Amino acid sequence: MAIFELLPFARYLLNSLLVVATAVPLTLLSASLAGFSLAQLPARPQRRLFIFSVALLLVPSASVWLFRFQILRWLGLLDSLWALILPAFAASSPLFVLLYYWACRQVPAELFEAARLDGANALAIWRRVALPLARPTSVAVTVLTFVMYWSDFVGPVLYIYRPARYTLPVGLQILNQLDSTNWPLLMAGAVFMTAPVLLLFFWLQRQFLHELSLANLLDKN
Repeated sequence: MAIFELLPFARYLLNSLLVVATAVPLTLLSASLAGFSLAQLPARPQRRLFIFSVALLLVPSASVWLFRFQILRWLGLLDSLWALILPAFAASSPLFVLLYYWACRQVPAELFEAARLDGANALAIWRRVALPLARPTSVAVTVLTFVMYWSDFVGPVLYIYRPARYTLPVGLQILNQLDSTNWPLLMAGAVFMTAPVLLLFFWLQRQFLHELSLANLLDKN
């Protein structure tokens, strides 16, 4: 393809795949743990942390760019793909924590109590009870996280300096700057950018109606 001849799109693709392959599992792990933990807290601290999480959603992303830059410089992660992956260790977004929190709140408390009576600790309850019943939430968070990191343009521009570590969104912008009137070339790049997101969605959408989902569990009861 012509886009691979003009720019190292294969390298950009590999960088994007490395970012999402690392960030998506980390986000699922951290967000599910945080959401489950929040749902198990007593009423008063649970309410306070819930309000705090909602308030974080109102903070503009641009307001943390400088703060994140200072953290990345302090950690020595500037100009590396870890600069793009780092937010995944904090669940990437408060929204994902709230989604898991809501999913765990919908699980009947009797299931958690039965697991505790069987001798399961908190991690075992999270892995064996909460996660299977929150499977639709995990699918939704997977898709949203994939889209977030796959289409991230600001992060590579702010924290990546070497062109060899650019991701696909930056490569698509460079392609537009090279020839902004070559519509077939630009459309090829756009299709190359959006196709993985569509394929992921169509592949995972059936999981919304998985037999282990909470809706089916309640229907059986």
